[in-house]
Amino acid sequence: MSATANVTKADFYEVLQVSRGASDQELKASYRKLAMQYHPDRNPNNPEAEEQFKACSEAYQVLSDPEKRAAYDRYGHAAFQGGGGAGPFGGGQGFQGDLGDIFGDLFGEMFNMGGSRKASRMQRGRDLRYDLSLEFEEAVFGAEKDISIRRMEACEDCRGTGSANGKAPATCTQCAGRGQVRFQQGFFSVAKTCSRCNGTGSMITEPCVACRGEGLLPKKHSILVKVPAGVEQDTRIRYQGEGEAGRYNGPAGDLYVVLSVKAHKFFERDGDDLHCVMPISFPQAALGTELQIETLDGAATIKIPEGTQNGREFKLRGKGVPHLNESGKGDLIVEVRVATPTKLTKAQKDLMRQLSETMMVENTPTSRSLFAKMKDIFS
Repeated sequence: MSATANVTKADFYEVLQVSRGASDQELKASYRKLAMQYHPDRNPNNPEAEEQFKACSEAYQVLSDPEKRAAYDRYGHAAFQGGGGAGPFGGGQGFQGDLGDIFGDLFGEMFNMGGSRKASRMQRGRDLRYDLSLEFEEAVFGAEKDISIRRMEACEDCRGTGSANGKAPATCTQCAGRGQVRFQQGFFSVAKTCSRCNGTGSMITEPCVACRGEGLLPKKHSILVKVPAGVEQDTRIRYQGEGEAGRYNGPAGDLYVVLSVKAHKFFERDGDDLHCVMPISFPQAALGTELQIETLDGAATIKIPEGTQNGREFKLRGKGVPHLNESGKGDLIVEVRVATPTKLTKAQKDLMRQLSETMMVENTPTSRSLFAKMKDIFS
């Protein structure tokens, strides 16, 4: 005596872990979560997870269809069993859903179910750098410089296409112009970039002889660089589109002119201010005087008052560097240094001894801050 085992299928609502009154959005969200949990790629060599994944997919295919869901709610699993069952979907059809459609709707490109994406053959050209050396005065007042660069430009024979006589590229035979090739991996169709055309969907079958299919050739190019007044070391001037041409008629890159400023023989720059040091004699510091100094704008006069101390600074307003792209200028700061003579004649030494007898200084150490506040130390 033989017996036939009856296998009871789990309730579709229980499989998806939702109530019978669940909305379409709740069904979809629950299915998304479970499908990701039991997906075979996440559970290799796990037959139980694979069965759960199949069960979830079957349940969602039925309950996401309003007509099938109504039949299931009325007849249960009998609605989809063969042998002339009472259900409207009888006849042994079982689970015939298209997993690709389901996952294309739910996950899009995560499983590569969307349309193919063709890569652009055009490529932006490289940016170029040119190092331009300037004299100190050229950086201060501005200048115009003719420079010459060597860059890749579009081939004239093929008009930058890389194809002989400007002929359009042919459709790639490996991917049929889609830029992608597909292969089956488990339940899903996976798309990969075509290795033959690198995803462009087209190939150059007859390369240009002049550029060997590159679409570019090296050429010499001249450009006038306009340096504005007030630029500093390492200032970059950008010339849009003056870099190398893009491949296959892509947009050109940019040219960056990087400035290097030579040092001045005595001026040092701090922002837009200039600094220099001027030596003066002890009599000039003690008695005061007027000195002539050469600035970048011509000669100027500095009045040195009596009793000027070593290291005192004098500011000449507006004698510095022009503000870049603005009106006005910085200042010139002149620091005076009292020069001590190293060689004196006998007569000078006698005079210095006489002066020393009338100008006694108490040689007692004191703090730097207190000394800075002392005035008229010889009074």
